[in-house]
Amino acid sequence: MILKGKKGIIFGALNDQSLAWLVAEQCVAEGAQIVLTNAPVAFRMGGGIQRLAENLNCKAIPADATKVEDLEKLIDEATETLGGKIDFVLHSIGMSLNIRKNRKYTDLQYGWMQKTMDISAMSFHKLMQVLYKKEAMNDWGSILALTYIGAQRTFPHYSEMAEAKALLESFARSFGYYFGNEHKVRVNTISQSPTRTTAGSGIDSFDKFFAYAEEMSPLGNAPALDCAKYCISLFSDYTRYVTMQNLFHDGGFSNMGMSANMMDNFNFEPAKEEETVEE
Repeated sequence: MILKGKKGIIFGALNDQSLAWLVAEQCVAEGAQIVLTNAPVAFRMGGGIQRLAENLNCKAIPADATKVEDLEKLIDEATETLGGKIDFVLHSIGMSLNIRKNRKYTDLQYGWMQKTMDISAMSFHKLMQVLYKKEAMNDWGSILALTYIGAQRTFPHYSEMAEAKALLESFARSFGYYFGNEHKVRVNTISQSPTRTTAGSGIDSFDKFFAYAEEMSPLGNAPALDCAKYCISLFSDYTRYVTMQNLFHDGGFSNMGMSANMMDNFNFEPAKEEETVEE
């Protein structure tokens, strides 16, 4: 049990398709005590998070991660519930109203875009700032957020989430310096393969997206459960000196240019050479 005696907070468990849900289960299986949290609306959506809390014998606390006052109350209640400072935190939060409303990238509604940034990226900074000011993290703790390679490469249907994830990763590097320098706390992001979560499946043409990554990756797409296990390793003492990194957990996709599978399955007509006319 590599997390025995450790205490943590898991953000974003909505249902059993959520990466955060699997991470929570793995944390408890590895001996950790945890507190679950999600937006208040998630507690009104069929009781998924409450069911997970019952199964794992832990507390679930509603909190809007875009509101500093909610985060402050959450951290206070979590440390009281867990009986001390926190060893690890998972930020698994992301949502785009423009994607949900099928707005094209060239016709974004900017009010919605600001909401996307607040929920998907700024919430990470707000969370870390509250943890930092309250000195709520134990030395050698671990803070982790989930991201996607769309932060570095263009995927048309990923829309404004590309910018949100790029900002999220930047916050990890910037805040990682202060947390590491002053409290030996590490801050990282995991760039996971496309995964059939509630949020991921909401992206237009997701099935094609998923199939493309599967064909391009030497190991295939990384399953959700394996991502959860990777998170556990980053919460453990085995990765004490890994910080300010964006870590790809994607079956090798991020280092590929072209795969033989893709070339074999790609049908095309060779371009015809232009005829030259002699004068």
